[in-house]
Amino acid sequence: MKSISFRFRIYLVTLAMVLVLGMIGLMITEGFSLLDSFYFIIVTIATVGYGDIHPVTPVGKMLVVGIILAGVGCFVGVVANAIEYMIEMRERTQRIEKLNMLIGVFYSEVGTKLLKKFSVKDPGIQEIRSALSVTNNWSDDDFKKAHARLKEHSYRLDSREIPLDELDTFLSHHKIFLLALLENPQLFEHDRFTDLLHAVFHLAEELVARDRLVNLPETDYDHLSIDLTRVYSQLVIEWLMYMHYLKKKYPYLFSLAMRTNPFDENATAIVQ
Repeated sequence: MKSISFRFRIYLVTLAMVLVLGMIGLMITEGFSLLDSFYFIIVTIATVGYGDIHPVTPVGKMLVVGIILAGVGCFVGVVANAIEYMIEMRERTQRIEKLNMLIGVFYSEVGTKLLKKFSVKDPGIQEIRSALSVTNNWSDDDFKKAHARLKEHSYRLDSREIPLDELDTFLSHHKIFLLALLENPQLFEHDRFTDLLHAVFHLAEELVARDRLVNLPETDYDHLSIDLTRVYSQLVIEWLMYMHYLKKKYPYLFSLAMRTNPFDENATAIVQ
């Protein structure tokens, strides 16, 4: 995408220079008016060539040769790159749509459940609850303010307060599902979500690597607390961004996600 955009800008700038310099040259050598110069260059590089205006001086003819050699190639390059860019944008939009479907499946199967387990153990949850109480009346600005608030929040989870055996069983049960997500090529479009999956996998591996998950040394509990907090902080921010996407694109999915908000203690899928 970046290479296409860069090439397009180069062709566009070069074409603009050919137009400006060519118009100035024709006005000087042939005495064309500004409009006639512009008209002549456009019909020349577009290979239309009506022949109603043409250079008569040797210098003018050489100038037109230069315009043809440089202008026609740039014009074709601009058109070709513009088409390629539009096709790439359309394909990228489709890839992002598929990626957001994967994110939705992740939260449905794993993410939302983890958020429920973690949020009740977050000592600072009351500080950010308002930023997570998404409603149907939220605007883009509301989501932006909530995102800024969540980025400033100091996330803290204590592994001593988390039932690690239960968490280990849960993550082990979903290991194949998580592996399938990581293998999906769509993830290359979303670095944040990929980082989140890596954090979840790392936490799962840490838990599996221990023979027991009780009566651990204090230093080990502190280490696991860091891993838990890493997953929790990324889960929260990604969840808010996914809610914003649903509200824009899929109101019916947003409705269910809103009614099952993992940060709302009274949340229920039943429509009241």
